[in-house]
Order: sequence, then C-alpha cells, then structure tokens
Amino acid sequence: MSALFSPKRVTATPIDGVDVILADLDGVVYAGRQAIEHAIESLNRVQQTKRVGYITNNASRTDAQVGDHLRELGLTLETEDVVTSPQAATALLKTMVTPGATILVIGGEGLRDEVVKAGFIVTDSANDSPAAVVQGFSPDLGWKHLAEASFALNARDEQGEPLNTPWVATNMDWTIPVERGIAPGNGTMVSAVHLAVGRLPVVAGKPEVPIFDEAMRRFETRSVLFIGDRLDTDILGANRAGIASAVVLTGIDRAKQLLAAPEGSRPTYILGDLRELHEPYPESVTSKNGSVTVRGSRVRKQGMEIVIEREGDDELDLLRAACRVIWDSGLAIYGFNVPERLYAKK
Repeated sequence: MSALFSPKRVTATPIDGVDVILADLDGVVYAGRQAIEHAIESLNRVQQTKRVGYITNNASRTDAQVGDHLRELGLTLETEDVVTSPQAATALLKTMVTPGATILVIGGEGLRDEVVKAGFIVTDSANDSPAAVVQGFSPDLGWKHLAEASFALNARDEQGEPLNTPWVATNMDWTIPVERGIAPGNGTMVSAVHLAVGRLPVVAGKPEVPIFDEAMRRFETRSVLFIGDRLDTDILGANRAGIASAVVLTGIDRAKQLLAAPEGSRPTYILGDLRELHEPYPESVTSKNGSVTVRGSRVRKQGMEIVIEREGDDELDLLRAACRVIWDSGLAIYGFNVPERLYAKK
C-alpha cells in the first residue's frame, strides 16, 4: 500500500524516513522568474535536516545558471545540487560512443556546456560525421538545425547501409511555459526530426528514468522523495524510478487530473503547497462499505456515482479521499459521475 494511504504514516511527515528531497522547478519552486508562495522557506527548512536537490528537464540553461536563479529566489544550494536533463543525456552518451567522440548538438548553451564538460567534441554540422546526435530545447532552434539532425541520423556508410547513429533527446516535453503563454517544447521539435528519420531517440529526462538515476548517483542514495507538479512527467518518472513522490497543487496539474490519474501516475502524497512537507500526513481509512475517510472528510462509490458523505473542514482531505475511492475501484474515471465540488476550486 502506498504511503499516501498507509495508516503507519499518520503521524509522519512526507519527508520523514528519506535521505534526500528532490524538487522539480517550474510549478514547484517558481513560476516564470517568481518564487511560488511558501516554496523557498519550506525548502530551506528541509535543508536544515535533509539534503535537497533540484531536477529540471529544461536544457536551455546551464546548471550554474539554474543555481544562480534559485539563489536569487532565496534558496541555499550549491551548483552540484542541480540535476539537469543535459547531464543525464551526456551520461547516456558515454554508454553509446567512445570518449572524446564528436557529437552533433541540437540545442542551446545548457546542452552544449554539458557535452563539452563530458569530454566530447561539439559540432553543428552533419558533415563532420558525428558519432551521435543529442537534442534539447532552445528558443533559437530553427529548420536548419533540425535538418542537420536529420542528415546525421539518416547517414549511410560507403556500402549504403544505415549507420544508425545514436540519438539522445534531453526530454520529450510537448510544451514549455513562457511569459506569453504555452509554446512548443522539445518534444515537438524532436517529433519533427522523428518524422524525417523514422525512429525515436533515447530520452534522458522525465518521465524516463535516466535523470533520476543521475540524481541518485549524485546524492549517493535511493532513499528519495521527489516533488513535482505534473503527473505525466514528474510523478510517472518517480514511480518508474521506484522512489516516493509528492504532487503539489501549485503548478500544472490540479484536482481534476489527480482524480483521473492512471495507475503509474499516482503520487505517494498530495500537497496543497510545500508547507505540508513539515506537517503530519493524514491517514486514509477505508470502511467495510468501501467509504474512505480522511480526517473529517468521507467519500464513497455507489454504483458509478462518487458520493460525498461528509465534506469536512479541509477540501484537500476531501480530494485525497475521493482519489482513494476512484483509484481503488480499478475503473477509469470516465465511467463515473463525479461531483463538480471535488475539482471545481482546486
């Protein structure tokens, strides 16, 4: 049984029993350039007793630039506490090509910096016969860059046989939040190359495991709690990596997505904000008739109806109870009649 519903954890906080807390950035620590309310003081408090690391799929900035931004927001950290998808990508490259190989880099400074630090030679042209292609997001990428990737990945030897040049993508995020709204992310540009070459890359970032493996190597532990705001990348990735997870409702996914979360994308903990890292996590109790009680809230399934028996004083407890009822049913949410009260305001 997951810790989200374990009676053994009723008096424990989400950070009890783990060595390292790993936090996603956008939607957890900040939104744009601004810190999310309660995030900075909560994470600095965690650091008094635990090691804290930060994971990002964003490949456009170096780890030093990310660290500088986090320190500007008020966090206490070293650059080594930042784990980026380019770092995970270069770790993958080391398993695919020889040391010092030439790598075609399709991406920005954050990716190029890590490829150089890993001891590889960077090229911008498929004419240099690169040993591999690595692709990450940059707002400056255009058709000519994607075309170079296609040329390299479609390369053939003198006998006309495909070289099957290794291809690594830092991440497959379809969208990226920017100041003006939601824009195409790295996954969109990787998809353009995929259509030209007829195959897919190996992916380093969330929800794939390599970025979590890189973090656990860095911090030398598997006793980790990962905090994210997206079920399809953060929580799915943590579950694939076999570590505990907390979704915080300050970013992309909210109550509606949680209620509909498929198996594999369900978090260990549901938090309203990061202050709750330091608060006892409430017990969830299932009665003989199938109703679920979380403190003062109680929800049950009646046929295909989700029924609120008691709202209680905390709407987050009501959501936790409803998630338990739906998730334990083994049925997809689309068949249920779910009261709008459960997701309208969260």
